[in-house]
Amino acid sequence: MTDPVVEAVEVVKWLGRGAAQVQALKGVSLALRGGELTLLMGPSGSGKTTLLSILGCMLTPTHGAVRLGGRSTEGAGAEELARIRREHVGFVFQSYHLFPTLTATDNVRLALDVRGENSVRAVAKAKDALAMVGLAHKTNAFPLELSGGEQQRVAIARAIVGHPSAVLADEPTASLDGENGNAIMKLLAEIAKDSSRGVLVVAHDTRILPFADRVVHIEDGRIIREERGEAALAKNEGQCARHDHAENHERVENKA
Repeated sequence: MTDPVVEAVEVVKWLGRGAAQVQALKGVSLALRGGELTLLMGPSGSGKTTLLSILGCMLTPTHGAVRLGGRSTEGAGAEELARIRREHVGFVFQSYHLFPTLTATDNVRLALDVRGENSVRAVAKAKDALAMVGLAHKTNAFPLELSGGEQQRVAIARAIVGHPSAVLADEPTASLDGENGNAIMKLLAEIAKDSSRGVLVVAHDTRILPFADRVVHIEDGRIIREERGEAALAKNEGQCARHDHAENHERVENKA
């Protein structure tokens, strides 16, 4: 088994202060491995986004450790965390986070600019990344000239252009219809086939279960179970079938 590309070990996170303080994570351990798409599922307020932010070095744990890029981030200052984040993590968000006045190429190139790559080669890398997500014909388009699905593809190209070891996606299909959402998940699943890269998708929509290699369930700041994607899908389909059967039975009784 390969070493994790990013790992949380017994992470505790408190948010807020005083009477408003809440414990968002309660001793969570999670390892994200290369070549795998992991789906992190749970209800609102369960700690999904907090855990993703800690794995991506956007937040620091109150207690516990995070290992990323082969080293622990414990004790790292803001500048060091920013460097680790730039070199090892690509983010995909629900709302795309594209700059409306920049072309698709320039939006992707921003991820290289912050790493000090601002040469002609960086433009070529950005265009290559756009081609990888099926947007070779949209390199000069502005965000408002793109559909929601296309904008999310630009965001994914920006996330992978620097060849990060971890791609962290927070509700990447929530703003899309079913067809575009499926297309985005297919793309993320394809990206996850790279053995040097792990993909973590935070979501609550069970329709994306078919794309997961592993499903991690979190509730009230604790991981309650993990299962392979096939098992989670079969369980969900069984629950849906029982629900449909119960509804049909109720309709028959009401007619009687």
